[in-house]
Amino acid sequence: MKKNILFVIPSLSAGGGEKSLINLLSQIDYDLYNVDLFMFKHDGIFMEFLPKEVHVLPLLETYKIFTLSLPISIKKFLLKGEISLAYNRIMFTIKNRNKHISIREQYNWKYIARSLEGIEKIYDVAIGFLEKTSIYFCIDKVDAAKKIGWIHIDYDKLGMDPDFDIEYFRKLNNIITVSEECASVLESRFPSEKNKIKVIYNIVSPKIIQKLANEETIDIYDKKDDEVIILSIGRLDYQKGFELSIDACKKLVDKGYNIKWSIIGEGEERQKLTNMIKVNNLEENFKLLGLKSNPYPYINQADIYAQTSKFEGKSIAIDEAKILNKPIIVTAFSTARDQIKDGVDGQIVTMNSDAIVEGIERFIRDKNYKNNLVNNLFKEDYGTEDEINKLYKIL
Repeated sequence: MKKNILFVIPSLSAGGGEKSLINLLSQIDYDLYNVDLFMFKHDGIFMEFLPKEVHVLPLLETYKIFTLSLPISIKKFLLKGEISLAYNRIMFTIKNRNKHISIREQYNWKYIARSLEGIEKIYDVAIGFLEKTSIYFCIDKVDAAKKIGWIHIDYDKLGMDPDFDIEYFRKLNNIITVSEECASVLESRFPSEKNKIKVIYNIVSPKIIQKLANEETIDIYDKKDDEVIILSIGRLDYQKGFELSIDACKKLVDKGYNIKWSIIGEGEERQKLTNMIKVNNLEENFKLLGLKSNPYPYINQADIYAQTSKFEGKSIAIDEAKILNKPIIVTAFSTARDQIKDGVDGQIVTMNSDAIVEGIERFIRDKNYKNNLVNNLFKEDYGTEDEINKLYKIL
């Protein structure tokens, strides 16, 4: 008989974890597994890539009301006689003023949870595919023989309260993370749960990426002869360090380079970054492109891929740039060496704009260095489709 599997994720909006789930679902053997997916929002640019075999569970009615604006939500709850839910909606708004997003999400869970009915179906395995709310939902709202939490980031860099999470982690059968460095951090932070921690790399398929990369045959950048096209991908938030990218771009332009730097992504720092671009007179040199459901033509036609993050788990975008044989420069975040061999298949530089500038200049000036890195990328097979077998063993 097929096993019944439930995946839980907030939405399929742009992000490495969301893309990782889509890639994983594209590799699952649906002759062996029935797969349901629960999301808190039925939106996101990756919705169109969901395999047809995946059954998306409907949104819960009470939660729909909870997510409405505060006045409308309270009015609807009071009209239904749900005074406690109206109270929880007010408390959610008050607590949501906490400036630290991770702490906010942890301690708001108890208010959100009261608006969520449990899922009636019983599963063989339930998987919270992102840290925080997805895992909490699996523990508190799902009946499953086995429960798994998936951590996609360096836990210590999130600024979360481990005392909150340990109560949930103790109830998990397995904790999966995406790199050895991330596993080491979890083992150090949660030593009592060490034996539960497993590493499964993000699944990427070179065949699919190459196919999608060639869908755009025109020059999407309208590139001039002397231009250097740099691309970055990521959410527009603190973690990604895009202010370093803008600062580096300014310094390169001031040195006389014709730089065209673009970011694919969206997020809460858009206005801040837009202001930085304007203040530095970089409107013609630095572009925020927003979300792209198919970013691969942009990677394919770029000269350099840059990741100026402050921290990462294991960046899917870096793996994709490697598959498309792009010269890659990354800042020295804690897990950078899990993905890049410095001087072999990319550059790792100190986490400041001067070092980023120096690294990009080396790519521009030293053609032999750049070509050697690209040739090394050509020789490797970066496909990780076989990682699905690690999940099968756990299931």
